[in-house]
Amino acid sequence: MAWWGKVLGGGFGFLMGGPLGAVMGAAFGHQFDKGLNQDFDGLGYQAQERTQLAFFSAVFSVMGHIAKADGRVTPDEIEMARSMMQQMSLDEQQKKVAIELFNQGKQADFDLDGVLHQFKQECRRQVTLVQMFIEVLLHAAYADGVMHQKEKALLKHITITLGFSSIKFQQLDDMVRAQRSFHQGGGQAYHRAPSQNMLKDAYGILNVSESASDAEIKKAYRRLMNQHHPDKLVSRGMPEEMIKMATEKTQEIKAAYELIRKSRK
Repeated sequence: MAWWGKVLGGGFGFLMGGPLGAVMGAAFGHQFDKGLNQDFDGLGYQAQERTQLAFFSAVFSVMGHIAKADGRVTPDEIEMARSMMQQMSLDEQQKKVAIELFNQGKQADFDLDGVLHQFKQECRRQVTLVQMFIEVLLHAAYADGVMHQKEKALLKHITITLGFSSIKFQQLDDMVRAQRSFHQGGGQAYHRAPSQNMLKDAYGILNVSESASDAEIKKAYRRLMNQHHPDKLVSRGMPEEMIKMATEKTQEIKAAYELIRKSRK
């Protein structure tokens, strides 16, 4: 929790101004007036902390904005945010800040595009990190069991603003829906005989067709495992509190792959 310790300790020299700085300043109750215009090259220790704080702040504030997209925030969407806080093992101070970020995202004057552009800049071309950010938001959008049209349009806008194509958005959306269905169907218990729907979800998680060759499936599996490797994501700037979430994703990807392999024997 190095980045969080810096915030509590008043070490604001690595923080930023702009839309994210405004969101963070209100949530943390600080005026970030030191080091606002510093520019960091590479991914040094201080730059990594800065990216972790940007990821944390952007995730919860944009999540709040998406939850409000269809006009009201449902109990399921609030529970999704709280569930993520629980999964991240946030302490009481961190939960309080996360809730405040979520609430800021719901405000009519929330600068979504400004936050997204700055978040992308803070990620320093770490494509897998940005993709993980989008996946988290997609899971949040499905918290109440369905993605509403306004939420989908907003998420598509977010994805494109962050530098991905509309085709990539659809791929990520399909993957997340498959993951949720696979998980609800008990997909990790792959020692059982799989149902047809579970097997279909397993292919969806790997983003391959059922007619793909064994080599293509193995290649897709290795690519996804590399993209979601917890240690790599943290080194690129994902808050270390989210390592459990990344670990569960890799476990689910592995379960899907093993299920497909078993079905092909």
